[in-house]
Amino acid sequence: MTSSTTSPPIITTDLVLLDTAVDGDKQAVIARMVGSLAAAGRTNDADGLVGAAMAREQQSATGLPGGIAIPHCRSPYVDTPTIGFARLSPAVDFGAPDGPADLAFLIAAPDSGGQEHMKLLSSLARALVRKDFVEALRNASSADEVVGLVDGVVNPAPTPATPAPAAAPVEKSAAKTLIAITACPTGIAHTYMAADALAAAAKEAGVTMVVETQGSSGSTPVPAETIAKADAVIFATDVGVKDRGRFAGKPVIASGVKRAINEPAKMVAEAVAAADDPNAPRVEGSAGGGAATSSAPAGGVGWGTRTRQILLTGVSYMIPFVAAGGLLIALGFLFAGYEIANKPDGATQSLGNIIALNNSLTNLPSGGFTQYLGAILFSLGGLAFSFLVPALAGYISFAIADRPGIAPGFTAGALAVFVGGGFIGGIVGGVIAGFAALWISNLKVPKWFRGLMPVVITPLGASLFVGLIMFFLVGRPLALINTGLTNWLSGLSGTSAVLLGVILGLMMCFDLGGPVNKAAYAFATAGLAASTTASIQIMAAVMAAGMVPPLAMALATTVRPGLFSEPERENGRAAWLLGASFISEGAIPFAAADPLRVIPSMMFGGAVTGALSMAFGATSRAPHGGIFVLFAIDNKLGFVIALLAGTVAAAVAVIAAKQFIKPGAKKAERELAVAAA
Repeated sequence: MTSSTTSPPIITTDLVLLDTAVDGDKQAVIARMVGSLAAAGRTNDADGLVGAAMAREQQSATGLPGGIAIPHCRSPYVDTPTIGFARLSPAVDFGAPDGPADLAFLIAAPDSGGQEHMKLLSSLARALVRKDFVEALRNASSADEVVGLVDGVVNPAPTPATPAPAAAPVEKSAAKTLIAITACPTGIAHTYMAADALAAAAKEAGVTMVVETQGSSGSTPVPAETIAKADAVIFATDVGVKDRGRFAGKPVIASGVKRAINEPAKMVAEAVAAADDPNAPRVEGSAGGGAATSSAPAGGVGWGTRTRQILLTGVSYMIPFVAAGGLLIALGFLFAGYEIANKPDGATQSLGNIIALNNSLTNLPSGGFTQYLGAILFSLGGLAFSFLVPALAGYISFAIADRPGIAPGFTAGALAVFVGGGFIGGIVGGVIAGFAALWISNLKVPKWFRGLMPVVITPLGASLFVGLIMFFLVGRPLALINTGLTNWLSGLSGTSAVLLGVILGLMMCFDLGGPVNKAAYAFATAGLAASTTASIQIMAAVMAAGMVPPLAMALATTVRPGLFSEPERENGRAAWLLGASFISEGAIPFAAADPLRVIPSMMFGGAVTGALSMAFGATSRAPHGGIFVLFAIDNKLGFVIALLAGTVAAAVAVIAAKQFIKPGAKKAERELAVAAA
């Protein structure tokens, strides 16, 4: 073997199962293969690894034509890249279009696996499109022979006389030049299998093809001069194409990555035909850079998948603002206490106010530099949080219209905050801005005018359009909703305290910092100055319920990590502190990506917490701070019990929803990119 001496081989004989009968479905096969990994000391949590592999199966089936299955995942349950193999008798259904699989590879990669690890794993995937390799696996008489075959493709010995498989020669009769982009959710297997299947089909058809794989082992962009010479492009992706505007104006055939593996020859033929068809779909936008992406799904990518891709793009760029801002605010509370949120000249206004704020802080019991540092941290966190909704809206717009959509998208997000729309307003504004920018970018203008479109005309026109929409159509309804909800809640204060707690809990968890959440919070803080028993009980219920969503998502990602992608698990780890600090926005990334299953679950937990907090009579004289202001809370035990009960209830609900409730559009669910590309 040529593997490094410091790392165990990627496959060994104890990871090979030959002619094995498994009583059950594909989950039973995966569990059996994971058992081999566990026996060999290759996994630190067998159940967790099975869950991670099955979560990947729920995204899209891993069965391939020809009786092959490649269940795979990246997870924290393995420390080194590992391949398990099973030759099944009888075969088991893994969702391939032509029937069950008798050859199964379990590819397990660590979360921290670098590019070299991913290249090893993708090498195996590419070999599986070769009929001679597959037949050799079926005819292997021993585990040693299987190990030798696999090792031969993941660690090939240098053979100068053998041409590199990726260097497909240009056929003399080649009449067309195609470019293919392949990308799957995890970027381990399907990305590279699709690339090789398309390349092989193109060679057989006498067509020159250049493939750009946007996978986990890195991506080398196709040179601009190659793009200029291409007759058509193929997008075989389950996630958004990076820098799609490079291909503006080219005829395009688009589909999910699985079609490129199943029907590569057909896709090549369709691309060749599109090159000669003046009415063929084209990558829309201006070819001079800053092009907009196509406004309509094509070639098998449905609106369900496209919508999820757009939302996930916005969420992925928003997450750093949530984590950084939330943690800075929490540190501010830790150093300066909850009083920092009540200062009339508070640090949330500007960093310039910190100097003046320091003079007043010196009289507080803690005094001095600690309070001053807390003010700085609180101010920095507030400033970072001020970009949360604009970043969400800006990159939703970017996902629709590429670079021309960024400025109007950020403008829409800022307007959503200004009019009280919260993150829901940011989503709506980002979508409006994106499609406005896309429409303007696609206007037919004289050639001499095109240079002004992406940098002046499109941002100006789209920003003006979305601004007018947000001001005239969105702002007033949201203001009326806020006022109406506040008045309604005030009328309920004399009725059942438990019922009021349920309502407040539902509102705090409905939009996570949006107008409904803010209405409930404003209702609580407005009555806090009176310091009546009812007012401080309401404040405790509101704060406890607002802590539930991030804490519940943190718990859910810890208990059932296989149901969540690695970015979601990372965000879940940060959500522990965000929830403990009463920063409900820590759950926004989860809610924005999967609102139909996450938001109702959070509302259920918030209702439980609000009801119990009011029933126990817990009170809070602090308007913010979470567990860091526990000293300002009376009946601490009741408050904590209510918080724990709601957190557990919400976590159980979201786990059950993720496990048993599938979105209505199953095709969209299979193609959804919930793992890092």
